[in-house]
Amino acid sequence: MTGRSFGTVPDDGAPLRVVVVGAGGMARLWLRTIAASPDVTLAGVVDIEPAAAVRALAETGAGDVPTGPGLTALVPAARPDAVIDVTVPEAHLPVTLEALRLGLPVLGEKPLAATLAEALRLAAAAEAADRLFMVSQSRRYHPHLFALRDLAAGLGRPGILTTEFFKAPRFGGFRDAMEHPLLLDMAIHPFDTARWLLDAEPVSVHCEEYNPPWSWYAGAAATTAVFEMTGGSRYVFTGSWCSPGLTTSWNGAWRLSAEHGSLRWDGENPATVEATAGAEAAAAAGPVPPPADPGAAPAKGVAGALAEFVRALRTGEAPMGEVHDNVMSLAMVTAAVESAETGLRVRIDDLLGTALAEALASADPAERRVLRSRPAPGRFGRAAGPD
Repeated sequence: MTGRSFGTVPDDGAPLRVVVVGAGGMARLWLRTIAASPDVTLAGVVDIEPAAAVRALAETGAGDVPTGPGLTALVPAARPDAVIDVTVPEAHLPVTLEALRLGLPVLGEKPLAATLAEALRLAAAAEAADRLFMVSQSRRYHPHLFALRDLAAGLGRPGILTTEFFKAPRFGGFRDAMEHPLLLDMAIHPFDTARWLLDAEPVSVHCEEYNPPWSWYAGAAATTAVFEMTGGSRYVFTGSWCSPGLTTSWNGAWRLSAEHGSLRWDGENPATVEATAGAEAAAAAGPVPPPADPGAAPAKGVAGALAEFVRALRTGEAPMGEVHDNVMSLAMVTAAVESAETGLRVRIDDLLGTALAEALASADPAERRVLRSRPAPGRFGRAAGPD
C-alpha cells in the first residue's frame, strides 16, 4: 500500500451508488456481488451495446436502473458516487480517464491497463484528479492467504517463494488465440500475490515460454519465470494451461522457504507450516490457525475487493490494489513477456523507464506534470533495490 491521499466520500448512512461499465461475462459476477453487499447500491450500467446492459440486468435480477452506451451521458440520471470498470483491458484507459475527469473514483478489473505506459498515465491521472483508482486483485482476498502471510512474518527473512499452477481449461474464444495466454490472462494474480506475501518488489526476471505439442492454444501456454526481488529473495512461477491431470487450485500451489522454516499452501485449504526454534510463529508445525478474530479475515474474491474499496473511500486509507502500487504487478507481467520474447533477463527499472517515456509522449498536461514530478522510474510500489 502506498499511503497516497485521495478524495473520500463521506459516510451519510446510505450505501455508495455505483455504476458498472461493461456488461460482459464478468459484469454478471459484479452485479450479483453488488446486490449482495450492504455497502453499495447499483445506480446504472453502461455498455457500448445498450441491449447488452439490459440483458445483464435481466439475467442477474439486478433491478431497473438507468442504462446507456456512455458514462458521461448516464451520470445525471444515475447520480453515482463511484464507477466499477469491467470492460476489456483495451478500454481501461479511456473508461478510467472519463470517470476520473467526472470526479468519480474507480474500482477496475485486472489488468490495470493494456500496457505499462497506459498504467503510468492512469496512476498520474488519479493523482492529478485526487481520486482513488483501485484494481481488483481478487485472488488476494482469501482468508487462508491472509493467515499464511501473518505466519510467514514470523519465519524470518524469506529465501524463495514458488507457485505451481497447472490447469487444463478449454475456454474457447480470445484466450485460445492469444500470443501469451498464461502470462497475460492469469499470471498477474500470482505475481501480485507474491509481491504482497514477500513485502517486496521485483528487480528483474528471466522467463521462458513454450507450447506443449498437444496444446490447444495458439500462443505459448506454459511458462517458467524467475524473479529477483528486493531484499535478495527469489520468486519462481511455473505453470501450464494445457496440463490435464493432477491439476492445482486456481490459486496455485505455494511454498515459502524462509530463514526459520517453511510454509506450504495448496490454494484452497489452510496452509501448513514447519518452523525451527528460531521462529516467532505461535506453533512450530501443523496447519496455520484461523484468525483469532473471524471478522479480521476478508470476504473472498471480488466481494473482498468491493468491501475494501468502500472502506477506503469512507476512511481515506489506501487499499490493496491502489493504482500506484498495482503498477508493479503489471510490470512483472510485462517484463516476463519481454524476457520470453527476447530470451534476455529484463530489469524492471529499465522497463519502467521506457514506459515512462511512452506515457509522457501521450499524456495530457495534468498527467505530464505528475509524471515529471517523480525523481526516478522506480517510483511506484516500494523502492526497487540494486541489482
